[in-house]
Amino acid sequence: MNGFMVEVDGAGVTVPEESSLLTAVRAAGIELPALCSDDRLSPAGSCRTCLVRTGGRVVAACVTPVSPGMRVDTGSDDVVRLRRDAVEVIVSALPPRALADGGPGELAHVCRSLGIGPEAAQGAGGRGGDDSHPYVHLDRDLCIACGRCVRMCSEVQGTFALTLVGRGGDTVVAPGTGGPWIESDCVACGGCVDTCPTGAISRPGPGRGLTSAFPPAEGLTRTTCGYCGVGCALDVVTRDGEVTAVLPARDGPVNRGHACVKGRFSHGFRTSPERLTRPLLRRGGVLEPAGWDEALAHVARGLRAAVDAGGPDAVAAISSARATNEENYLVQKFMRVVIGTNNVDNCSRLCHSPSAAGLTASFGLSGGTDVFDDVERADCLLVVGANPVEAHPVVGARLLRQVLRGARLVVADPRAVGLALHADVHLRPRPGTNVALFHGLAHVLLAEGLIDEEFLRERATGLPELTELLADHPPDRVADLTGVPAADLVAAARLYGGAERPAIVYGLGVTEHLHGTDGVRSLSNLAILRGAVGTDRGYGVNPLRGQNNVQGASDMGALPDLLPGYGKVADAAVRSRAEDVWGVPVPPRPGLRIPDMFAAARAGALRALWIVGEDVLATDPDTRQVARALDACPLVVCNELFLSETARHADVVLPAASWLEKDGTFVNFDRRFQRVRPAVPPPGQARSDFDILRAVAEAMGAGLGCPAPADALAECGRLAPVFAGLSHDRLDREGAVPWPCPTPHGPGEAKLYTERFATPDGRAHLAAPPCLPPGERPDDDYPLLLVTGRRWAHYNSGSMTRRGGNLALDPVDFLDLHSDDACRYGLRDGQGVTVESRHGRARLVARVGEQTAPGQVFCSFHFPASGVNRLTSGVADTVTSCPEYKVTAVRVAAS
Repeated sequence: MNGFMVEVDGAGVTVPEESSLLTAVRAAGIELPALCSDDRLSPAGSCRTCLVRTGGRVVAACVTPVSPGMRVDTGSDDVVRLRRDAVEVIVSALPPRALADGGPGELAHVCRSLGIGPEAAQGAGGRGGDDSHPYVHLDRDLCIACGRCVRMCSEVQGTFALTLVGRGGDTVVAPGTGGPWIESDCVACGGCVDTCPTGAISRPGPGRGLTSAFPPAEGLTRTTCGYCGVGCALDVVTRDGEVTAVLPARDGPVNRGHACVKGRFSHGFRTSPERLTRPLLRRGGVLEPAGWDEALAHVARGLRAAVDAGGPDAVAAISSARATNEENYLVQKFMRVVIGTNNVDNCSRLCHSPSAAGLTASFGLSGGTDVFDDVERADCLLVVGANPVEAHPVVGARLLRQVLRGARLVVADPRAVGLALHADVHLRPRPGTNVALFHGLAHVLLAEGLIDEEFLRERATGLPELTELLADHPPDRVADLTGVPAADLVAAARLYGGAERPAIVYGLGVTEHLHGTDGVRSLSNLAILRGAVGTDRGYGVNPLRGQNNVQGASDMGALPDLLPGYGKVADAAVRSRAEDVWGVPVPPRPGLRIPDMFAAARAGALRALWIVGEDVLATDPDTRQVARALDACPLVVCNELFLSETARHADVVLPAASWLEKDGTFVNFDRRFQRVRPAVPPPGQARSDFDILRAVAEAMGAGLGCPAPADALAECGRLAPVFAGLSHDRLDREGAVPWPCPTPHGPGEAKLYTERFATPDGRAHLAAPPCLPPGERPDDDYPLLLVTGRRWAHYNSGSMTRRGGNLALDPVDFLDLHSDDACRYGLRDGQGVTVESRHGRARLVARVGEQTAPGQVFCSFHFPASGVNRLTSGVADTVTSCPEYKVTAVRVAAS
């Protein structure tokens, strides 16, 4: 990047050409007040507190661009006096409490640096406030109308929920919809809280006034968010062993000083009275408190008894996407080394296992092809089967900013939500018709010559077979198959095909299908045809991972057929490398997948099941069959934060530490390893999953080695070459490092396949799967198609987000349905409804609107008591056993 040399108070600094004088001054190490400025926002120049002298003029540094050879004076008496006068004018209108008690906010800091005392605040106050929202409180008397909150909401979050109202000295921030804050469009990202310089917008409680610009000097722990797969870097503020605030890290590699309602505010679960703090042991059919020694001994006896009765394969474990890499590594090592079976799986089976299979088949590795920083530079975004605005809010906000800056946007999703509202073309395929849709797009690319023939000739295979198949998928036929108008299909293909740097981002709407792996592969075809993967002509294919460590759980080998680093257990050379590290034989036969575990338990073949941090009775399909499996299994052990639906069926429940209380690493959706650090101790007798695993192994008379999480990651690196360059020490120094990272001095591969693909022949593989129907279709008895997914305020089974203020933001499970269907079935908005499928029944609340298409309904699975996953079927992806959550035939009626 080119830069300009600027002289600031006699010292030379070099800053990028597009910088402001404020950037240059701060680069020189000089503190300058700037109450309307935030380096995450466009400059405003309204407060006049950052005045400096240059070229004989006094200017506002935040809105004055640098030019070569500029000389800037910040310290002369007249300039300092002007800045002080500007701050005093602002302060004079505020009530005395604005500066009382040495507050932590930016204005208080500026006043202390300028020698302005509390007596300067002379305002009468009396403008009132708004405490209707659980996380965002407004004190109008402290508002200085700087506009930072409004710009944060529009420029960073993209929600446009705030505005300034009033005139002159009466100007104040307000929700743009009018009325109380809780009823506004606010999504509680907290950006307004973090940027407010006065505390006018603040979080309630002891963390009030703290911002990422002025964090406390003590009690600060950098960690990685434990909610979705974005991997936001957060600074957790603690006092006396309790969390008082969570601040987004300004230098966070993905979030860049932003967060969402979950990462920033949803930590109340940690101190919930429902939190498990002691082991529970089932006695006489009732779970009762027990000591750790007794609980561990019971687990050890039960596991030994299961092996004695049915061999090592009579035991299975379900690991967790909420657990750290090191804990997932230890789970699979425990099963393979201590028990002697490959019966280990994780919840990626239920969401992104088709991504692993499809991306591996197409390109060679199971992760996304590019880091998000590159994706954000795309000039055309194809977002498929994903609603990142709600499910991955920080990514959704960054994608929206890219669109508002001019990138073209194609969204393929049955619902009109999130980014679809800003799309150039919104494709709304019928659920279950993804493969046909992607083939239709590929047909247009081929027919109109929107392909990279040189790339296809030199770096890809399978074109003749795909070309033959695509001949039968012209736009008109695809329109009949998918319900997408042919003109929209052609327009979308031309946008993607004509872009200089296109990128594909997709979510669970692609994977959670009977033919999910085929969907991933046929979607990947588009990037291969364009030569937009592994080149400078695009940014490939990138899955949005749902949970915080769903990528890492699989990376660490918590899979029945793969060892750490994705080496196949059936490969003798891969097993040999693991055996050299572990010192014991590794069983060669792949183990059971999660659905197979439940089937084996119902059949009496599985005698012990250890479930680490997963509420399978809330999140897995066909809940009644899962419950039967748990009840049939002689020993069920759960590591959990709360007494979940699954834990209620367990024989032993072990209290576990949360992401705020443990040490290790996560891998985010774009393959970046980041550190997780304990900010507070776990409550009561709760322990980390890492410590629990080691304790059970010791109780069985076995050793797992790896006395600390850092040792587990180091051992994993010895076993899996793609992780060999990673360590806790390195991540502590560098922050985030993507895999593959084979050497400790290499940077890690942010962009994959620049030289060759990781397939056996080094080429990308085009796929030609047929278009097959989904597992269920509507009929006269079940005329509607149900799609399940996530909402912005909650996370997964809701065990953490339902225990705090998020419940005030999203209190019940809604069933979204089109107004035509509501009229057809006599349903009103807000009415209780019963939803029935061929598998079960759920009770929800109707929400009538236009987001869903006629004939389709949508609901989340955040409230297990609603019974949503009693509705979903056992139909699963033919390659990976990922459930078809996106296509269930249902009927609805008033409750």
